[in-house]
Amino acid sequence: MKNGSKHHEISRHLETEIASGKHGEGSRLPSEVQLVKQFKVSRPTVARAFRDLEAKGLIERRAGSGTYVRNTSPASGQHSSRTLGLLVPGLASTEIFQIICGEIASLARVQEYGLLWGGSTNPREDMDASLSHAEELCRQFIERKISGVFFAPAELEPGQEQANRRLAESLREAGIPVVLIDRDMLDFPGRSDFDLVGLDNMTSGYMVAEHLIKLGCKRFFFVARPLSAATVDARIAGVREALARHHLEPNPGWIRTGDPSDLKFVRALTAGNQADAFICANDFTAATLLRSLQSAGLRAPKDFRVVGFDDVKYATLVSPPLTTVHQPCRDIAVTAFRTMLERLTDPSLPARSIYLTPHLVVRESCGAYLSRKFNP
Repeated sequence: MKNGSKHHEISRHLETEIASGKHGEGSRLPSEVQLVKQFKVSRPTVARAFRDLEAKGLIERRAGSGTYVRNTSPASGQHSSRTLGLLVPGLASTEIFQIICGEIASLARVQEYGLLWGGSTNPREDMDASLSHAEELCRQFIERKISGVFFAPAELEPGQEQANRRLAESLREAGIPVVLIDRDMLDFPGRSDFDLVGLDNMTSGYMVAEHLIKLGCKRFFFVARPLSAATVDARIAGVREALARHHLEPNPGWIRTGDPSDLKFVRALTAGNQADAFICANDFTAATLLRSLQSAGLRAPKDFRVVGFDDVKYATLVSPPLTTVHQPCRDIAVTAFRTMLERLTDPSLPARSIYLTPHLVVRESCGAYLSRKFNP
């Protein structure tokens, strides 16, 4: 093919990608070197294609930086340039997300951004309905051309990874930046190429396990519900590392997946004195397990130590009060909001993983005060 038609092919290709939203306004286009390799042409041919797009007002060249899609929206905005969205399928039933989203809403008001809330309106609805609701919200965000979306991927149901990726990719194709909150959409240790802000879950798991080891525990079961988020696998990895560092071999099948309200599942956990401590995937699982243990005539921490993650409000209301890892919800919100502003300012930034330092909150359920309480 002649160079004359080749540069038209390149410009048409890039124009189509810009029109489809693959390269959103303000985003950096592939470099001349990358396009030379992709189309197997000379640099002057690529440069000519860029000049064609520049003449149409679609791109701008920045010396020493690269080539960018021009921002063609008027000041009042073809895009809702001061509007952000929250896409949180588990919002209605997850306390930490309610706190994080509330903080993001406050920050948006201070920074004079509008905020569209999105989440499941019914914490008991099935995940298909919740994800359908999330997809509808996603379509609304795209139609309104909002500036960016904070997204907490769904968990606990089959097909969640594919659904989460579909939501995030549709936003990206529309040129809308996405900042993930708390968790990635890929199974641990996989990592997507979106910004992510959350707790350092692997360190959290290590911290909890080491605390129990120092209290004399040696046989752990990690208890989680099926299809939990990637954060849970990161916590398991941290527990595994703590066991290895202290030269402890985990029991076969020490990772137990099931419903902690199911007494049959709980009896299997407690049979044969296989474990002396239960590390639960989160506080909801831990609180449910504590209630089930009591129904089975067992008590923590006298019979078994129990710990959780998140430090939600009811962690202090269950009996005994729950040892847990505190979720720095306000700090997550502030960091996520700052990350979004940075992403909006410079779309060419590489994807970032920002993990906040965990803090262990020691209460009675871990047995830290066992000798004082039960052996006066």
